[in-house]
Amino acid sequence: MTTSSVREPAADAFSHWFRVAVRAHAAELATAALLLVMAANLLSVIAQKSITIDETSAIPSGCYYLTVGAFDLNSEHPPLPKILAALPLLFLDVERPPLDQVPGDNYSQRTVMAAERFWTANRAHFQQIFFWARVPVVLTTIMLGVLIFIYAQRLFDSRAAVLAVALYSLEPNVLAHGRIIKDLYVALAYLFFFLAVHVYCSTPRLRNALLLGVATGLAPALKFSMVIVVPIFLITGSVLLVLAKRRGQGRPRLFLQLAAAAATALIVINASYLFQHQALVPADTGELIRTVPPATPVLAIVHWLSPVLPPYFIFGNLTTLAHEAGDHHVFLFGMYSTKGWWYYFPAAFAVKTTLPFLLLTLLAIGWAVRETIQGKWIFLMLLVPVAIYMLVAMTTSVNIGIRHFLPTFPFLFIMGGALLDRLLGRQYRRPALTASAALAVVAILIGWMTVAAIRAYPDYIPYMNELAWGRPHWQLLSDSNVEWGDDTEALAQYLAARGERNVRAAFLGGSVLLPLYGVEYVDLLAPPGTSLPETRYVALGASFLNGTSVPGWSEGSGRETKDQQRNYFAAYRNRQPEAVFGQTIYLYRVK
Repeated sequence: MTTSSVREPAADAFSHWFRVAVRAHAAELATAALLLVMAANLLSVIAQKSITIDETSAIPSGCYYLTVGAFDLNSEHPPLPKILAALPLLFLDVERPPLDQVPGDNYSQRTVMAAERFWTANRAHFQQIFFWARVPVVLTTIMLGVLIFIYAQRLFDSRAAVLAVALYSLEPNVLAHGRIIKDLYVALAYLFFFLAVHVYCSTPRLRNALLLGVATGLAPALKFSMVIVVPIFLITGSVLLVLAKRRGQGRPRLFLQLAAAAATALIVINASYLFQHQALVPADTGELIRTVPPATPVLAIVHWLSPVLPPYFIFGNLTTLAHEAGDHHVFLFGMYSTKGWWYYFPAAFAVKTTLPFLLLTLLAIGWAVRETIQGKWIFLMLLVPVAIYMLVAMTTSVNIGIRHFLPTFPFLFIMGGALLDRLLGRQYRRPALTASAALAVVAILIGWMTVAAIRAYPDYIPYMNELAWGRPHWQLLSDSNVEWGDDTEALAQYLAARGERNVRAAFLGGSVLLPLYGVEYVDLLAPPGTSLPETRYVALGASFLNGTSVPGWSEGSGRETKDQQRNYFAAYRNRQPEAVFGQTIYLYRVK
């Protein structure tokens, strides 16, 4: 027997094994391919774009949390996303100016001053910091894709799961925020919580209870507003205890499991603060007294809960409540408000998502409701989370971005994937013709979304669908819907190529980011009486053009009233810009 004749059966056996393995794990392989392409997309955009205005403070704060435990910085947001962003920076030569001399009367001022010092000290390699701080977000975005696959497969089947991930990997809002240290963490936490609820309700055992505890603690550790999962946890536990005998389960055992879950949640929250219970600095105590009346009960709450919860976790939740109850300058389709609109998020969703996904979402929700009415209760695991978050979102005045609605998206992707799977798997009267038509419909929807994602690349933040074509995006929405500072690098490169060293400007994040690229930011919104140098160009952000980001000021500023604020840059609205960067920053030549 020759060597080649021995190798042939071995090669055939390996080939057969490989084909069997591929067929057995086709769904997992397809999902991996989709998520790898998505990761490559996100990383390539990171290489082209600056960080956003919120990240200018998030990254330094994360560094200071890890090194000196300064949880009073940027305390209006939980530390965990910022800690994750700062982890890669421990392996870089990052300067951390001491905080003992940082001025500021409250946490906001201290955060701004600390961030300015941090970026000034790290100016020589700020782009390296920009890149590596956002890599953990990309990994989180991929993890969310895996979680969508797991949840969809658990509720339906593998094909529905792959289709859900395909929708996820092509959605422009996900591609916009999947690289930003902010909102994709919240979407992951919300989906993970309801997956854990489903797992525990299906099989109440200690291991699953601990998983539920991790999910319950992780949600508010990533976003203070996610504290809404706590009452859901309590209601779920109460219902399980009431129904325990009917389901053949012992109440004492269930109670102990739920207690273990609650204890685990507390541990997770404390771990997100590195198990440090830093006392509130006096300025922040004063902030609570000023913004969260009545003061005495509020301070008492902080005192009572401090032994089990970090004081700055309590502080963050209280200030978040005050922030959401306050007024905000918001904009929708040419309308201005300080109280927002109950229909803001559905309206923003209609223009900020691709038309195929919008259509699929409407059909999928209607289908899921019908299936639920017919007794298929599994759809409640998708409809209830969307309904809860929708109700919360529609009562807030913080109408500043579709990003705040992202926690509902994973459930919509799963519903959409399930509907497409149903379309492909349905038994038709004329199988050959209708099966081909179903496949064509799915291919058109996915293909349309693919084309939209390619056309929008790399400018995903201001993306709007065909319903918004023909109008500048700042005429429809504002704030992070249309700009967030991440096109600063493109502006700086354009100015540098023309020998410009300064520019009069008003755009989000510009005062921190533009000087890092060697261009002076001359603030068009400087206090009254400030002498501004003449510059050849004026740069305006999209949400400054419509006026919602223009702050008020004292007498003599020209923007004492709301109408003056909204129209402060009205002269530029009908003026032709020399250049537009990423559809977010408009550059006008004025001399």
